[in-house]
Amino acid sequence: MQEKGTNSVKPEVPSDFMNTLEERFATNMARHKGLTWSEVQARLEARPEKLRTLYEMENTGGEPDVIGADPKGGEIIFCDCSAESPAGRRSLCYDREALDSRKEHKPVTSAMEMAAAIGIEILSEDQYRNLQQLGEFDKKTSSWILTPSPIRKLGGALFCDRRYGQVFTYHNGAESYYGVRAFRGSLRV
Repeated sequence: MQEKGTNSVKPEVPSDFMNTLEERFATNMARHKGLTWSEVQARLEARPEKLRTLYEMENTGGEPDVIGADPKGGEIIFCDCSAESPAGRRSLCYDREALDSRKEHKPVTSAMEMAAAIGIEILSEDQYRNLQQLGEFDKKTSSWILTPSPIRKLGGALFCDRRYGQVFTYHNGAESYYGVRAFRGSLRV
């Protein structure tokens, strides 16, 4: 299947990918207290399209892992847990409008379009800050976050990182892009 905004075809999920997820789950138990791998595996086996999405997250450098479960619906929540912003998602402006506004030196696609192509949601500021409670992420990189409409209408977009032991939220023109900025996403299974 062709991804909107890119020239790549989604690869098949390797048969051992479930083992990769299970090993990461077991190695990082503090991220998902109260959950068992058998619960996660059962949900993934019931929704194989979600496994494909997780593989896309992995394939772009996200290192997805379980970070909890929704107390209301019981959905298991995966998130990009790579130490730095996913390498395969860097150098992207924020959204299609920002991409179209660039006259030259356009990136391949935008963060919002790539997230939609992968099938994940870009983290909100609250979600990003919650992720940072589970580890220290983006100590050398940064990640676009979901930008509120009033800010976006004025041409801006938000991103976060961790520096000096703190999580910071900043703003930039949505059309900007940097080799150290990507985005983190989440998936509910």
